[in-house]
This record gives sequence, structure tokens and C-alpha cells, in this order.
Amino acid sequence: MNNYETVFILTPVLSDVQMKEAVSKFKNLLTEQGAEIVNEENWGLRKLAYPIDKKTTGFYTFLEFNANPEVIDKLEINFRRDERIIRFLTVKQDKFALEYAEKRRNKGAKKQEVKAAEPVQPVKEVVAEPAAVVESETKED
Repeated sequence: MNNYETVFILTPVLSDVQMKEAVSKFKNLLTEQGAEIVNEENWGLRKLAYPIDKKTTGFYTFLEFNANPEVIDKLEINFRRDERIIRFLTVKQDKFALEYAEKRRNKGAKKQEVKAAEPVQPVKEVVAEPAAVVESETKED
């Protein structure tokens, strides 16, 4: 099995439910073909570098998985058939990319743990006191 990562862009006219449905469709396709999904990231709505089909934004989704090479062909065929997908890119990770991806995943997990461990401080209400009036002295000659 090889390590792969794929990024695909969904059309921005989809609702949140439709977007999640499309992502789950491709995740299920991968798992049915024997792939193991290692990481999934939803990058959200982002601006495109150039307009595609008169659209300037899209929902980005990142999947990292282990699979056999035959699975990639089936995945990309399904990307091409689905009209909700604007663009996609699948890359085979070499040992350096795999190492970097593991570090990136661990860094993100640590940030989430730190946020969960920190107690939420209540916001103190600050009341501004009226400024003191300072009278300036003028010298009269």
C-alpha cells in the first residue's frame, strides 16, 4: 500500500449538508476499495486563484490515505463524473512528505489538546471612570 493525499474543490453553491454528503461519498468509496483514511481536513470556503466555470470560490477538502494504486484510478474517475467537484489533485507521498504530514498532524492535535485543557476565563466587565478634569493654569502678565 502506498500513501496518498488528495485535495478536491467542491462547488460553492452547495449547502453544508450537500457538501458533507459529497465528502462522505468519496470517503466511503475509498474505504470500500480497501483504503485506510489517515487524516481528513475540511479547509472550508476559500477563494480560487482564478475563476473556474465562472466561480471564484470553492469548498476545499483534504484527504490523506493509504491505498493500492488501482484505487486511485477509480477515485479519479468518480471525481470526473461528479458535477459537484470543480478540481482535484491526488499525489503519492514519498518518505519525506509522509514524515512532514505526520509532524503536521501531531502539531494540529497538540493545539487542540491545549485549547481543550485551558479553562475558559470569564470576561471581566470594564467600566470606564470619568476622566478627571484638569484645569490649566494660565499666567497673566
